[in-house]
Amino acid sequence: MANITSTVAGKVKEINISVGQTVTEDDEAFIVEAMKMENVVYGEAGVVKDIKVKVGDSVEEDAVLAVIE
Repeated sequence: MANITSTVAGKVKEINISVGQTVTEDDEAFIVEAMKMENVVYGEAGVVKDIKVKVGDSVEEDAVLAVIE
């Protein structure tokens, strides 16, 4: 089991994955906005088991955004 974590502290702007979806390291899983800049958070190889955030949530750096199985 692996986690997708935020690379920066900011606000979740987009969620581009869904539970049950197969993702790879190259998939743009989330967009997190920090200081008016969009930061892409890439996936981990596997199947999305759970998404821990919703659009608009504030997150800290290294916060778990999704769980990958």
